[in-house]
Amino acid sequence: MSRTDYDALMSRKGEIMKKAVGIDYSRFESGSIAFDFEGMMREVGYSLDEIRKIQSHSGVGNTPLYELKNLTALCRKTAESDKGARIFLKDEAANPSGSFKARRAAVSVYHAKKMAYKGVIAATSGNYGAAVASQAAMLGLKCIIVQECYDSEGKGQPEIIEKARKCEAYGAEVVQLTVGPELFYYFLQLLEETGYFNASLYTPFGIAGVETLGYEISRQMTELIGRDPDALVITTAGGGNVSGTARGLMKAGAHKTKIIGASVDLKGLHMASDKQFNRKSFTTGHTGFGIPFATNPDRSDVPRSAGRPLRYMDRYVTVRQGEVFYMTETLAQIEGLERGPAGNISLAAAFSIAREMNRDQIVLVQETEYTGAGKHIQPQLSFARDNDIEIRFGNPEEEVPGESIILPEHPCLIRAVDLDLNNIKRSYIRNCLFGHSSKDLTEQDLIYMAEETKSNRETVSETIRTLEEGK
Repeated sequence: MSRTDYDALMSRKGEIMKKAVGIDYSRFESGSIAFDFEGMMREVGYSLDEIRKIQSHSGVGNTPLYELKNLTALCRKTAESDKGARIFLKDEAANPSGSFKARRAAVSVYHAKKMAYKGVIAATSGNYGAAVASQAAMLGLKCIIVQECYDSEGKGQPEIIEKARKCEAYGAEVVQLTVGPELFYYFLQLLEETGYFNASLYTPFGIAGVETLGYEISRQMTELIGRDPDALVITTAGGGNVSGTARGLMKAGAHKTKIIGASVDLKGLHMASDKQFNRKSFTTGHTGFGIPFATNPDRSDVPRSAGRPLRYMDRYVTVRQGEVFYMTETLAQIEGLERGPAGNISLAAAFSIAREMNRDQIVLVQETEYTGAGKHIQPQLSFARDNDIEIRFGNPEEEVPGESIILPEHPCLIRAVDLDLNNIKRSYIRNCLFGHSSKDLTEQDLIYMAEETKSNRETVSETIRTLEEGK
């Protein structure tokens, strides 16, 4: 790949994306900071009821919701006498490809078929690839999945390799790359060469597909106990999970439920580093994606991401790798539900959060994922050990990402750590201001940033003032 070839392809990025998604993103731009987010979301063109029908035709959605009574009892043993909320779980592993991402894929692939595309492409190392491949197989479309899979020595994480195997089982072609910036180049190249639909995680189609999850949670909880949950814990990486689920809850009228984002703490590890790529045990749902995508959502593979988590989060917490692995084993051994570790990030956070809440309150874990082969905790821990990561029981607070994984020696040591959401919003506003003078900001810009940060115009103006003063 020469620099000339790279620059030439990148110069056509907007044109390629417009053909591959069918959305002219420029229509929603204001020429300044603001853009018409809700106008972009309306480009989906399907109502919530229509999306539910689309998903039901391919076996997606209407997944079971359980009360985790044994886990709640364990939580209460580690909490103060009047604390310990009831813990509920939405079992998204029941979807055809084994995760909630089937909801995103169902809408994207359906739309691609409707618009007469011959195939679909997605750039992902996660469960979304399997979801797109599964849905493409059902609708008779060709499918290409582009993965960052290996470091420069050809070593791949067992979880990513497992997902490649699953994609291939559905008949998809999997393009595996080493970690680095070339992924987007090859992704664009494939879109241009094939003319396939860009089934990106971050299009309005993908986020609208997740809205059914939030809607179902509200309906099922109301039928089960007569009201919505007090808190909903959602694993966050690129922000689409939080955005879609929260939007669906609001469409169901569940405006009082607190939205809590959760990520695995991988502080200090760089996600694009060849040397650090294999020193983490989670390929998604971690701070290496969660923080950058929250503070700069438009770093994705479409011009404007529809995953914008700061619009919806009331709280953002982290848990540690050892806590998630421990909770994965606990869920299997006391609730009889064996699910993949990455899907249990929010469960580990919810276990801790439930100890803060009253016994008559309800915290709901929004998703699970399938497990098996490389996604099981044993091959993941073995891979970590092979990479000289220390693994032991103890206090998870002593865990150092990239150096150790510490399984809690007692469940009372599982403690979610709050991130400063106001500081994250401040970073988002700082990124918005890059290349712009505050003197040139319009009222529309200020209102937009307030909506993006779930705040108000006055808070945004004060944040801008302090940023300019260097505080």
